[in-house]
Amino acid sequence: MPDMDILSQMIKGTALVQPEEEYGKPLVKLSEPQAPDSKATIRNLPANVMIIKVEAFRSPDDVFNGGNGECKRADYVIISAEKKCIIYIEMKRTKDGWNQIVKQLLGSQCFVKYCQEVGKGFWNQNEFLNGYKSRFISIGHTSIAKRKTRITRNAERHDTPDRAMKVDWPNYLQFNQLAGLGA
Repeated sequence: MPDMDILSQMIKGTALVQPEEEYGKPLVKLSEPQAPDSKATIRNLPANVMIIKVEAFRSPDDVFNGGNGECKRADYVIISAEKKCIIYIEMKRTKDGWNQIVKQLLGSQCFVKYCQEVGKGFWNQNEFLNGYKSRFISIGHTSIAKRKTRITRNAERHDTPDRAMKVDWPNYLQFNQLAGLGA
């Protein structure tokens, strides 16, 4: 069974953001759940993409103490079977402490790993979400009047939460750019 079919059966519709079209091209408009004026648009989405509002899921603080940030989660996860890529996104109206952002991105990665294990166990699909690249993005200054988008890239690939790509004043973002596939 294709990965996206399993995810469609697993994840409730209320936790999803539906892509839109503008001039015949797919895009998604993301907003920070706690601050509706905080927005970012990602253009040129691949076909068959799933956008999950990770914060729609209850915090695991009923089980975990949270002292090390294990109850935190980033705002969104975008999964593309076509590009074999999972993008973790944390949005901030202005700027926040880097350690907090890293913990939120890490928490969302744990959420996806949990979904992966659920797919492997309950759908009996041992290859579910295997071989996907992980990309971590911190988008800041999302509510401030738009300026030229500034992307801060590390020398290394943004494939771990502590090496996340930093995007400030997100005026024009493209999926391939965020996924590290070129723009």
